[in-house]
Amino acid sequence: MSESGTMRVSTTIRDTLHDRIPLDAPTVQLIGTQSFLRLDRIQQLGFVSKVWPGAKHTRFEHSLGVYHLMRQAIDSLMRSCPGVGISDESIRVASAAALLHDIGHYPFSHAIEELGDPVLPHETVARRVIGSEEVSSILERDWRVDPDDVMEMIDPTVDPEPEFDLLRGLLSGPLDVDKLDYLPRDAKGCNVPYGGVDTARLMDALRVAEVEGGRQIVVGEKGVSPLHSLINARQEMFDNVYWHHTNRACMVMLLRAVQEAIILGSITAEELTHLDDVSLIQRFREADMPSQTRALVGALESRAIHKRAVEISARASDLYDYLGGLFYQPAARRRLELSMTAALSFQLGTEIGEHEVLIDIPKPEKWKTSVWVQFDRPPVGFRELMPWVDVVGLADDDFKRYEEHRRLIRIVTTERLRDEVAKRWESLLFPLMGMSRLETWPS
Repeated sequence: MSESGTMRVSTTIRDTLHDRIPLDAPTVQLIGTQSFLRLDRIQQLGFVSKVWPGAKHTRFEHSLGVYHLMRQAIDSLMRSCPGVGISDESIRVASAAALLHDIGHYPFSHAIEELGDPVLPHETVARRVIGSEEVSSILERDWRVDPDDVMEMIDPTVDPEPEFDLLRGLLSGPLDVDKLDYLPRDAKGCNVPYGGVDTARLMDALRVAEVEGGRQIVVGEKGVSPLHSLINARQEMFDNVYWHHTNRACMVMLLRAVQEAIILGSITAEELTHLDDVSLIQRFREADMPSQTRALVGALESRAIHKRAVEISARASDLYDYLGGLFYQPAARRRLELSMTAALSFQLGTEIGEHEVLIDIPKPEKWKTSVWVQFDRPPVGFRELMPWVDVVGLADDDFKRYEEHRRLIRIVTTERLRDEVAKRWESLLFPLMGMSRLETWPS
C-alpha cells in the first residue's frame, strides 16, 4: 500500500463471492503469516456443514472479503463526500483491522467462545496476535501503521480519535462490512435463498454527516431499502441456518467437551487460540483428556449428534428466563445438566454418561439499528437528517421481539435417551429449579 493509501496491486485472488480481490504486497505479506494461515483451517460456519455440506468456506476467505469491502466502502465515502478528510494513515489502519478482525477466532466458529471465562472474546485474543512479532513487524514496516491503532479499531478500550471512530463504524455496527460479507457468503455456501443484500447499492448510499455534535456514517435515502434487506437477511440466516437444531446440538457438544477439558486442566484457554478445526479434534482424542470430552468428540466425528428431546420457547416465560440466564453462567448450566443426568439415571435404574444430557442456550443477539438517513429532498413531514426508526417505523425492540419468539432453548440428548427425556423432562428439571409447571407458562 502506497503512502497515499492507494493500492499497488501485487496479485489478485479470485473469490467465490466478490470475484476479483486485488492485493498489494503488504497485504500478501500479512496473509502469509502463520497466524493468518490458521484461519484457512477454521470453517466460517463451524458445524453448519453437517447440515449443508457445501458450507465449508473459511475464516480466511471471509477476512479477505471484509478487507475488500472495507476498501470499497472507504472509496465510496471519499467519492460521495470529497471533503470528508480521511487520512491515508486511517485508511491503512482500517484496512488492516478489516483483514485481521477475526485473527483471534477459535476453531469451529463461535461454539467455544460461548463458554465464557476463562475463554476470552476473539477480539481480545486478536490483541495478542496483532501484538506478536510476526504480525506487528509487518504492520509497522510494510503497512506503516501502529499495531496498537489496529488493535483499538478491532477491540476498543479507550475513546478513539474521531477519524478512527468514524471508520470503525464500517467494521462493527449496523452498517458494517463484516455482515455485508458473511451473510451473503454463508447463504451462498449453504445454497439457501436467504442472506441476500444489495451490497453495491448500500455502498453507494454511504455518506458522512454531522449527527448530534459528531461525524457519523449515515445512508442516503437510496440506502434505506438495502439496509432493511441486510437486517432481514440477518434474521433469516439466524432463523434458518445459525440456529438450526443440528448445528446448535453440535455446538453445545463441543462447548461441553471444552469445558470438561479446561476443568480437568487437560487444556488451557490459551492453547485453544493456537488450534484449528482438525488439530482441536486431534487434541481432544488424546488419552489425557476427560472421558466425557473424548466421548463427545468421538460422537461428533461419527455424526452421532445429540437429538432434540425438548424445545422451550419464550412463551414458557419463567422457565425460558431461568434457563436463558444460564448462558452467562456456564458452570451453573453444567451443574444442572449433571443433576438432570443423575436424576434420569435414578429413574431409569441404569447408568448414563455424564455427557448424554445437555442444555443448548443460543446467545441472545443484539439488534442495532442506530443509523441515520440523509435526504437530499426530504418528503413532506421528513427532515434532511433523521434516525432510521423515524424513517421506517421499526426499532431495535421490534427485531428483538422476533428473535425472542424464534430463538429456542433445547434439551438435547443421545438418541437412546431422547424419548425418555421427552417424557420425563418436567420431573427431571422442575424439582432442581424449585418450580411447578403452573408457575412456568400459561396452560
